[in-house]
Amino acid sequence: MTRLAKEQLLDAYRRMCTIREFEERIHKEFATGAIPGFVHLYAGQEASATGVCMHLSDEDYLSSTHRGHGHCIAKGVDPVAMMAEIYGKSTGLCKGKGGSMHIADISKGMLGANGIVGAGGPLSCGSALAGKIRGTDSVTACFFGDGASNQGTILESLNFASIMDLPVVFVAENNGYGEACGASYSVATDNIADRAAAFGMPGVIVDGFDFFAVHEAAGKAIERARKGEGPTLLETKTGRFMGHYEGDSQTYRGPGEVEKLRSENDCLLLFRKRATSEGLLADADLDAIEAEAKALIDRAVLNAKTDPEPDPARDLSSDVYVSYP
Repeated sequence: MTRLAKEQLLDAYRRMCTIREFEERIHKEFATGAIPGFVHLYAGQEASATGVCMHLSDEDYLSSTHRGHGHCIAKGVDPVAMMAEIYGKSTGLCKGKGGSMHIADISKGMLGANGIVGAGGPLSCGSALAGKIRGTDSVTACFFGDGASNQGTILESLNFASIMDLPVVFVAENNGYGEACGASYSVATDNIADRAAAFGMPGVIVDGFDFFAVHEAAGKAIERARKGEGPTLLETKTGRFMGHYEGDSQTYRGPGEVEKLRSENDCLLLFRKRATSEGLLADADLDAIEAEAKALIDRAVLNAKTDPEPDPARDLSSDVYVSYP
C-alpha cells in the first residue's frame, strides 16, 4: 500500500467530512421545504469519491450522477457556491439554473451531475478523447451506479473507450440499490467489474467503505490511463445512508439495515480508527477538521438563505446558447 503523508491524510478526511456535513445538513434543510426540486444524497459513500478524486487535478475531468454532491466536493468544487445552487440562488455555481441534479463547475473539471441515468458515459468518452487528441495527460473519471451499469449508454461507452484506448476510469459505485430495486435482482452478475472482460479492460473490485483501498486501486487505474494504456472499470462496493431521494420511505430495505451500515461501515469512523491506531493522525487533528467542516457548511447555508434569487427579466434567457466569437 502506498503510504500517504500526513497532509494527504488530513486532506482526505477534510473532503470526506465536508461531504458528510453537507449531505446531513441538506437532509435537515430539505425537510423544511426551503430547497426546491429533488435531492439525492451521497452520505455513506464518501470514501469512494475521495479515494478517486485525490488523484485528480483541475485539468482532469469527472462526470457524475444524480447523486453528485459528493463527487463535486471531492473534486474541489466550492461547497458555498454549491449550496447556493441547490437553493436556486443567483450566486450558485450555475446561477441557480442547474440545481442539485445538474450542478457543474467546468473550472474544476466537474462536467456536471446528471438527471439522466448513465448519461455520464458518453460525456466521459468525449472529454477523454479530447485529451488524447490534444496530447495532454488528462484523465476522466466516470462515476455511475449499479442501476446505470445496465444502461446501454454505459455499455457502449465501455466498448468505445476500450477500442480507442481512452484515458477513462469508469467508477461503478455499487451501493446495492438502483432506486428501490436491489442490485442482486437487477444486475445479472455478482460483480459489475466482471463485465470489464467483455470489453477488453481490467476490472477491479474494492471495498468502497475503505478509503485506503479505494485510493490505492484508483491510483493504479488513473496512472495506467495517464500512460496511455486505456480504461479501467473500478467497482466500489459501498452503501448509502439515505433514501434514493429525500422523502423515500425505504420500505425495500431490511430492518436495521441502515443502522448497521452506520455502526459497522461508516467510512469516516473506519478512517479515524485506522489513522489513529497506526499513529498516522491524532484524534485532535480529526476533531479540528470536523469542526471546520461544520463551520463551513453553517456559513454555506446562511449565505444560501440570504443570497438573491435570479432575476427573471435578466436571467431567464441568458446562458441558454453558446456565443461563439
